[in-house]
Parts: sequence; C-alpha cells; structure tokens
Amino acid sequence: MHRSSLDQLNQEIVACTKCPRLLNHSRSVAIEKRRAWKDWDYWGRPVPSFGDPAARLLIVGLAPGAHGANRTGRMFTGDRSGEFLYRSLHRAGLASQPLSTSREDGLQLRDAWITAAAHCAPPDNKPSPAELRNCRPWLEREFELFPDARVIVALGKIAFDACLAVLKQRGVIERTSGFRFGHGVVRTETNAAVLLSSKPAEYVYRPPHAGDAG
Repeated sequence: MHRSSLDQLNQEIVACTKCPRLLNHSRSVAIEKRRAWKDWDYWGRPVPSFGDPAARLLIVGLAPGAHGANRTGRMFTGDRSGEFLYRSLHRAGLASQPLSTSREDGLQLRDAWITAAAHCAPPDNKPSPAELRNCRPWLEREFELFPDARVIVALGKIAFDACLAVLKQRGVIERTSGFRFGHGVVRTETNAAVLLSSKPAEYVYRPPHAGDAG
C-alpha cells in the first residue's frame, strides 16, 4: 500500500500543471537542449521523487537542474551536484552505485528518499514564492508517507524553509522564526526528526543502529 501511495503521488507530480512559467521553461529547455546533450530525449516536465519506500532519511533539494534532472527525469541525476550527492550516499551504504546518469542506470537507494521543494526546473534556478507554495502539498504528503523518518537533509535554504513550513503545518513545530539556516548545522528541536542543512558536497549521513533511541 505504501509503495502504491508513493507511485500515485509521483504520477500526480508528473501530471501537475499548476505553474505555467515553470512548465514552459522545462519544455523550452527540453527543445533547445545543450549541445553536449543534443541527442538526448529530455524529460522536460515535473520530475518525480525517487528512493526507498521504507526510507528513514529524507533528502530535500531545491529543484531539478535544467540540464540535469529536467533532462534525465530523476532527481539529482545528470549534473555536478548529483555527482557529489550520490557518491556520498554510496560511501554511506545508501546507494547501490556512486554514479547516477539516467533513469535506466540501475541505481537503487536504501533507507533514503530524494525529493525537492519544487519539481520543475525554474529559470535561473529561482522558483517564485507562489510556485514553491504550489509544490508544497507534494512535500506535505511525502512527510505523511514517511512517519518513521529519522533524518531530514535540507540541501540549501529554500529547501530548509520548505521543510520548516511543512513541519509547522503538521504541528511538529510552533513557529519557523527560531530556526536559522546554516551549512552543516544539525537541528534537534523538532522531536520528530533531525533537521540537517548542508550542501550536497558536504553531505554525510550514517544510518542509525537498530538499538538507537529516537
């Protein structure tokens, strides 16, 4: 049931048309392409989330890269930030391989789920506040579908703020004003999970042992 719920959520994400500006940009990039990827059939639409349905680690990025995830159709796949992230996940035993090049490359995640504050590639990598609000219900549903999450990794301030907004909406925290973003900072005030903000290149995570409290 859990897998089917996540599959249904991803189908709805891919079919979403709430943000015309982002959709037009994603499609335009897919048509124009970058010379290095001229032979690729770009994804060019909202990018679904990816990972292990039983994950205790949730990784939240900003948005798909125009020639990365918007090209490959998988989060953090096909660009420099993804190289750092998946290499780190592999070292931590959470990814089956250190490289993520396409949806068909055989990569599997264990105990980790990757999503984003926005699921479409934004111009200049800057979604508007309204576009982020349009995408937030997807993140809210993902938090609901992972009630046993032990760690939330927010990759950048926009992702950090999106996570705080969802935690406040769920009643986990009373307000967001007391949470200051910082690279490599671990926050434990949420009681539901540890909130860690970092850059992909700096990201390190070790799964908790079965006997760990929390």
